Amino acid sequence: MAPSHPSLRHGPANLIAGFWKDLAGKTIRTHNPANPSVIIWQGSPPVDAVADAVNAARSALALWRRWEPQRRFAVLRTYQKICHARAKDIAGLIADETGKVLWDAEQEASLLAAKVDITLDQSPVGAMHRVMPYEVTVSPTRQGRAWFRPHGVMAVIGPYNFPLHLPNGHIIPALATGNTVVFKPSDKAPACGQLLAELLQEALDEHHAPAGTLNLVHGAADVASATVSHPGIDGVLFTGSWPVGRKILHANLDRPSRIVALEMGGNNPAVVMDDADLKQAVVECARSAFISTGQRCTCTRRIIVHRAIAPAFTSALCKAAGSLIIGDPRADHPVFMGPIITDAARQAVFEFQTALHRAGAEVLFPSRPVDSPGNGWFLTPGVVRVERFHNGGSGPVSGCEFDAGCDIEVFGPLVRLCVVETLDHAIEQANATKYGLAAAIFSRSQETVERFQAEARAGCVNVNCGTAGASSKLPFGGLGLSGNHRPAGAFSLDYCAYPVAGMVETGTDAAIPVGLKIEDSWLS
Repeated sequence: MAPSHPSLRHGPANLIAGFWKDLAGKTIRTHNPANPSVIIWQGSPPVDAVADAVNAARSALALWRRWEPQRRFAVLRTYQKICHARAKDIAGLIADETGKVLWDAEQEASLLAAKVDITLDQSPVGAMHRVMPYEVTVSPTRQGRAWFRPHGVMAVIGPYNFPLHLPNGHIIPALATGNTVVFKPSDKAPACGQLLAELLQEALDEHHAPAGTLNLVHGAADVASATVSHPGIDGVLFTGSWPVGRKILHANLDRPSRIVALEMGGNNPAVVMDDADLKQAVVECARSAFISTGQRCTCTRRIIVHRAIAPAFTSALCKAAGSLIIGDPRADHPVFMGPIITDAARQAVFEFQTALHRAGAEVLFPSRPVDSPGNGWFLTPGVVRVERFHNGGSGPVSGCEFDAGCDIEVFGPLVRLCVVETLDHAIEQANATKYGLAAAIFSRSQETVERFQAEARAGCVNVNCGTAGASSKLPFGGLGLSGNHRPAGAFSLDYCAYPVAGMVETGTDAAIPVGLKIEDSWLS
């Protein structure tokens, strides 16, 4: 049997039609980023498992969608209790497989159970209220009705940076509205994905849900491609990068009825004006740039600072970067930043920093490797000053045409900074990106804040707090290369059910239109 993390109750396996299918081999293998000699999960998932999983989900769909909503909700309440009971195991696995520091992993673990409350909230501002049936009066004898139906079999493609929370954010509303699910976790965090499936399946089994309501298929790009292009899928709910999201769109060009919800990356700006609270701005920009080792899609990637306070802000930001405690995610002492997910990811940060310097940028605080007892993939944060930003990516990182202000997202703890003279210039620089996920402004001026909120092209716009972090009670999504107007968070039910409209006539006096003749004798 392949290695299995103690938090898992099964060895590496797919889940199809209620049965766990062991995966031998080591085509996919994950290591503890803090100690790469430790294997967390390994297996060789077959591509043909996708067809079996989709068939199982489709077989379960007819019965699951007919369950009364309260019966489905009871399954989710049981799952919620299981998540509370297993919170320590969940956080431990997140830390061990992704390198996320324990307090950060614990925060992610807590979000699993919280998503159930948010999804089932039927208050006027609650998520479930958005898909509740309603009636309107069309005429004295005719009622109009709207109700919602599940799409069918939903493919959920998960990321590694929030390997449980983000797919959970798709799966819970999908199940609540009567869909069945085929879940493909990231091949960089398969153990985390499997734990999520184990927790959900435990709740489904307790309530005798149809076998195949939830299915798990591990794999890399080949399995993902087979899943999102399978003809038996009714929807694709994806969290990841724009290049992969583009492939999903391309694979579904001839399927206009298939719902595709894309939640992708960002090149997120934070604007610091001359009237900002300097300490607040430095703390929040440093936190948002480097939290989770820079591996959040909402991390601050670009800081636009007013020239009047640029020297003080820049100096303080670099000192904050240098003071961050970097260490083992499970260390007893306080640690802000753990290792990055892989050595390749670490090298990508260093290569981008080198390319920026060669293109004329000034490296104010360099990102460097950090030695550790287990030879983990640790690195320091980096701060780089550029002349300006623009929304083009002019060539590869190593290419001679590379521009330091290019619109490239590198998933790691490296932030670029530029200096501006006016609010007009700041807004122009904030919007100098094809992405549009998150943006933030730091200012005491209500007029400045209101203008930024109106003009910043992003789906999440924060004031005097950083770009990283969002409330699940609000919509979450972006514009441009960050998303396709299918926000998650509290709006996730919108893409899990579709509205049906109908009218019901109770009278028998149908109006006879001009040009139509009906004789009573014809009805005898």
